[in-house]
Amino acid sequence: VYFLLFLKLPLDINQEVYNFLATAGAKYGVGFWKPGSGIIHQIILENYAYPGVLLIGTDSHTPNGGGLGGICIGVGGADAVDVMAGIPWELKCPKVIGVKLTGSLSGWTSPKDVILKVAGILTVKGGTGAIVEYHGPGVDSISCTGMATICNMGAEIGATTSVFPYNHRMKKYLSKTGRADIANLADEFKDHLVPDPGCHYDQLIEVNLSELKPHINGPFTPDLAHPVAEVGKVAEKEGWPLDIRVGLIGSCTNSSYEDMGRSAAVAKQALAHGLKCKSQFTITPGSEQIRATIERDGYAQILRDLGGIVLANACGPCIGQWDRKDIKKGEKNTIVTSYNRNFTGRNDANPETHAFVTSPEIVTALAIAGTLKFNPETDYLTGTDGKKFKLEAPDADELPKAEFDPGQDTYQHPPKDSSGQHVDVSPTSQRLQLLEPFDKWDGKDLEDLQILIKVKGKCTTDHISAAGPWLKFRGHLDNISNNLLIGAINIENGKANSVRNAVTQEFGPVPDTARYYKKHGIRWVVIGDENYGEGSSREHAALEPRHLGARAIITKSFARIHETNLKKQGLLPLTFADPADYNKIHPVDKLTIQGLKDFTPGKPLKCIIKHPNGTQETILLNHTFNETQIEWFRAGSALNRMKELQQ
Repeated sequence: VYFLLFLKLPLDINQEVYNFLATAGAKYGVGFWKPGSGIIHQIILENYAYPGVLLIGTDSHTPNGGGLGGICIGVGGADAVDVMAGIPWELKCPKVIGVKLTGSLSGWTSPKDVILKVAGILTVKGGTGAIVEYHGPGVDSISCTGMATICNMGAEIGATTSVFPYNHRMKKYLSKTGRADIANLADEFKDHLVPDPGCHYDQLIEVNLSELKPHINGPFTPDLAHPVAEVGKVAEKEGWPLDIRVGLIGSCTNSSYEDMGRSAAVAKQALAHGLKCKSQFTITPGSEQIRATIERDGYAQILRDLGGIVLANACGPCIGQWDRKDIKKGEKNTIVTSYNRNFTGRNDANPETHAFVTSPEIVTALAIAGTLKFNPETDYLTGTDGKKFKLEAPDADELPKAEFDPGQDTYQHPPKDSSGQHVDVSPTSQRLQLLEPFDKWDGKDLEDLQILIKVKGKCTTDHISAAGPWLKFRGHLDNISNNLLIGAINIENGKANSVRNAVTQEFGPVPDTARYYKKHGIRWVVIGDENYGEGSSREHAALEPRHLGARAIITKSFARIHETNLKKQGLLPLTFADPADYNKIHPVDKLTIQGLKDFTPGKPLKCIIKHPNGTQETILLNHTFNETQIEWFRAGSALNRMKELQQ
């Protein structure tokens, strides 16, 4: 009943898109997981990942598969297109960061606390260009799905991917999900699926799981780490709202059977004392298999009894698909989630929502208490009988005693013969739009580029291409381009979505200004800060600026996936040779980029900054293009180059 109830509305609204995906998949031999299947990372773990696999996926949380010992790497859509077309996928050889785990998990401490702790150590860019390899005696105290949680959120430290060594917990999960034959094969080759004796790590971190305390990270960034015991005091000091408006559990990071079981164990204790959640409470199953199994085993009903609402098997509020009604936009408030990201406005499009990420069981406990000042390890609650009680640390099975319930059959196999299959895209559709090739490089240096915006501070792909209600336009580039950089802060006025039009001198929305420049043949650039484009692998964050006339993005540094995505679309992602040169550029300046006729790997480009008073400064800009990627730029995009090679 609940499954069908929550699925009816999106099926009605999005039927055109689902039909396109189903027919396109059928035509080109691609399997299609239908609406209601769940989040792809959970589906991959349940069906496709295995120890030793090399897998790429078009989402930054693809490393979830590292929980099964796979090298699973998030990429942009164009990278996946290359692989599907038989073109080799390239990656600069990453460093390896070792995380040695000692001791064992117990009590309220969960696998989520491992990555929350590591995020606090490495920060959102500390894992950039590196694979994080977990090892050590503490690994065996973590369930397979717990390892997946840790690898999943490795995206938040910028890691290329994260991986665990093959062990008996993985074998148990493989067997429970119908893949005992793969587990037996992995046993034969186990020596190749664990760290080599005496191996060297570029950086080594040690975490004692026996000493690790429950953590909660935030707000506004997933690397601001606090022990749960201390976050209340910090919140008081910083002026963050203590009252928790909503607690949200689930998502691709934390929606395993074990996660739901531990949350239900907390809920049962509160219900036994007559309590329900003081905060609103939502539950998002990660897959149809998880939804069906927690329904069968009673977990879902326990969480409903506590006051929770079980949502559809989807990303949901984690990616902004949340029709939130309890606050007005601009109202300062706090939410706690078991998600992986908490960037400004990500969950509900409200820049004043202070979002914290933690484990599902801590979210559940905090939702019951209704305040950040509650520490379930030491603090007491008061039952309806007036008696005080303390929540005991939750305990739950990592896997169901019976087999998993697969639930509804939501998979569409590709047909054996697709010769008669047709893919429909209406030319008047507001949801789907066939892409037109981007223009080729004209063979000249880029002269007098206008600065669309000089971004101040953090600029994630959520700032560049917001999610939430905008996701309905993912298939229509022109429509979704109306969200370009609306979340980025303009250094000129300290405001979001307000930039100066260099021609009219009026301030207006970023997309409108970009469209004005495009209409009048004015090419433009964006100036960014550190780790520009961190977060989601959202390819629209590269497609949109290209579509609206950008030629280059110049920053102090880039996140890996976004940098590649920009290259794929024929843009120039460039970095200041001297990061201090960021301060030399003002939003009213014009830039000329020279050296493109001799564009070669490792050779910086020259940038001439032209100030309005007639003075000029020259700086150097670095790049990471290789020969193949330079060909993408010259052709106008990687797809253009692919077409050239086929002719």
